[in-house]
Amino acid sequence: MLPFCRGALRTRSRLQYASVRSYTTGSPLKKTPLHDLHVEYGAKMVPFAGFDMPVLYADLGLSESHKWTRSKSSIFDVSHMVQFKLSGPSVIDFLERITPAGCRELKPYSSTLSVLTNEHGGIIDDTIITKHTDESFYIVTNAACRDKDLLHIETQLREWGKPLKLELMDDYALIAVQGPASADLLQNHIPDQLSELKFGNSRYLDVAGIKCHVSRGGYTGEDGFEISCPATEAVKLTKLLLATNTENIKLAGLGARDSLRLEAGMCLYGNDLDDTTTPNEAGLLWTIPKRRRAEGGFIGHSVIAQQLQDGVERRRVGIIVKGAPARAGVEILSTEGEKIGTVSSGCPSPSLGLNIAMGYIKNGFHKSGMRVGLKIRNRIGDGEVTKMPFVPTQYYK
Repeated sequence: MLPFCRGALRTRSRLQYASVRSYTTGSPLKKTPLHDLHVEYGAKMVPFAGFDMPVLYADLGLSESHKWTRSKSSIFDVSHMVQFKLSGPSVIDFLERITPAGCRELKPYSSTLSVLTNEHGGIIDDTIITKHTDESFYIVTNAACRDKDLLHIETQLREWGKPLKLELMDDYALIAVQGPASADLLQNHIPDQLSELKFGNSRYLDVAGIKCHVSRGGYTGEDGFEISCPATEAVKLTKLLLATNTENIKLAGLGARDSLRLEAGMCLYGNDLDDTTTPNEAGLLWTIPKRRRAEGGFIGHSVIAQQLQDGVERRRVGIIVKGAPARAGVEILSTEGEKIGTVSSGCPSPSLGLNIAMGYIKNGFHKSGMRVGLKIRNRIGDGEVTKMPFVPTQYYK
């Protein structure tokens, strides 16, 4: 669920795996609490979603950083993400108005991926919703969509008319520790047994004496954790984790994060999702429980329900690319040469040693094994539709 809007980062050689997109505005770039630490560790910094963010570090190229995360553990700074709390007696009903999530069924300290929908069923943003109690939720949304998300939520709160409290957590950092060695590394600093914390669940835990909100999950397809901590403690905590076992943990940037999430079949907002794309088209119908599909009551339900009945004209699919990498915007063609879709994300897969992509394709051409053409630099390359994820996920369940 990492988050990005238009304006592509395109750099060759060491940045060959990056397809992250960034906002470029006239405003000064913001800095996360870990900014100076990134510079200290030799990070190449790039503008991203209004922040100065690390794309890679001096000690590892993007492919090597990607493979390190798959085999060991990496720390990603995701403090640019928008964290907030929403609370009040009617908070469940409100969240089930602005999203199709089944918030009522969520157990305390469990999470769900959901989407903010508009009246046309389009996705304003994707989001992680964590239930603390029936009257209190912790929510994370994408940095590049901050202004439009908050405007939408605040508008809906005014229309709701019932007392709810929105608390932005701008004084908190968010650190993602991802990879198979993550639990053992983190366990050194937590008295509670992490084996009891399963994928999609969270707890308030003392991490090296710092009270943190720890969620088991992430954006790489690997086992891992997202740690929300006071911004004033972020550098201390990160340095402590890096010093725990230098043979197994390193810092990683946006470049590796992008190729990792693509291998895991995860969407990037602004590339694979936007406000004209419905959950049905995006293959995210699983985020809408049967009760919500039947009852409705959320913004855009009529459009989504109609698509459930009639089907959709396009679908998000994975593609194995034979030949040059197919980046965002590449046309997808039928074997007869008809344009049938567009690539939304694509890169070389460091884990598989081949090129992969995802995109939207005309209904009927979406079945696994179908051959397609890819118009890359005025040449037609070969591709094959495939199921996602490209690389099996390793969540701790």
